[in-house]
Amino acid sequence: MTARKLARMELPACSRYHAGMKRNDEHSLRGVTWFVSRHPGAIAWGKRQGLAIDCWVEHLDPAEVEAGDTVIGTLPVNLAAEICQRGVRYLHLSVSMPLAWRGRELSAEQLLAACAELMAFRVEETP
Repeated sequence: MTARKLARMELPACSRYHAGMKRNDEHSLRGVTWFVSRHPGAIAWGKRQGLAIDCWVEHLDPAEVEAGDTVIGTLPVNLAAEICQRGVRYLHLSVSMPLAWRGRELSAEQLLAACAELMAFRVEETP
């Protein structure tokens, strides 16, 4: 990522976004940041967080990401494992929501109320 993308973000949901990233770290100075979601509420939530996103996509083609990229979203575990294997940093949009909210579209306000946050995961397939 470029230096301009490492602007300090003070919002709580973004605290994990920069965890472990240092300006002088070569890994943090390159790569593309992807936000993957087809949900308008999640996209609005991400934009409100002030995240430095290069590519907003509804679906991710693992062939498009490269080592050093960051992917933010709620990927299926097999896709998360595939991108992690490629050297991509995966930040999962984690939401603890009431049972009544499951299976329906959530607004950015509902995601905020549910304390949505970004959590870094390294996913790998085991035999």
